[in-house]
Amino acid sequence: MNKENYKGYTIEIIQDDLTDSREWDNLGTMICFHNRYNLGDKHELKSENFNSWDEVESYIKKEYDPAVILPLYLYDHSGLRIKVGSFSGLLPQGHAEFDSGMVGFIFVSKEKARKEYGWKLITKSRIEKLTEHLINEVGVYDQDISGDVWKYSITKEDDPEIYEVLGGLYGYDYAMQEAKNTIDAMIKNEQKNNGIQQELEFITV
Repeated sequence: MNKENYKGYTIEIIQDDLTDSREWDNLGTMICFHNRYNLGDKHELKSENFNSWDEVESYIKKEYDPAVILPLYLYDHSGLRIKVGSFSGLLPQGHAEFDSGMVGFIFVSKEKARKEYGWKLITKSRIEKLTEHLINEVGVYDQDISGDVWKYSITKEDDPEIYEVLGGLYGYDYAMQEAKNTIDAMIKNEQKNNGIQQELEFITV
């Protein structure tokens, strides 16, 4: 729980654990297997039906005809992190080998890409665009599972009344800035209303 005073208001930022970006209308499909965690999107595939990740990849390519398919790796050490590609070289010595490993794939079919963007052809530049989009999706999901999703409440200093609450904000700094933007808008609106009230009083007199 974090609090900050700002222009006569108190902002309180807490983790929002009620969000799941995989419930959104995502471009990519995320298929994961893990014996302890439910990761990615819901699917009917079973890990015991495959002998290797190569077999999983071959199945996806055959069944879904992906325009892009990317490997997903999980880091499980005092919390969870997920990314496209290996954690090797990005973690303290030994952690990549013992605390991280492949957990699945994210992909988008050619059919869905064409429908989403109105394309007829899947060109190299379009593949690059799709790849970037999928990497960003995984980045947002990483914030979900690592607890980097927040909500704020705004109160007047020394006043328990809550003026504003908003959740589902990705990134602590972003949540804090959005709270400050809300306070700025509240103050501006209050000043405008006071100005109108004073003008009405002047006219009445």
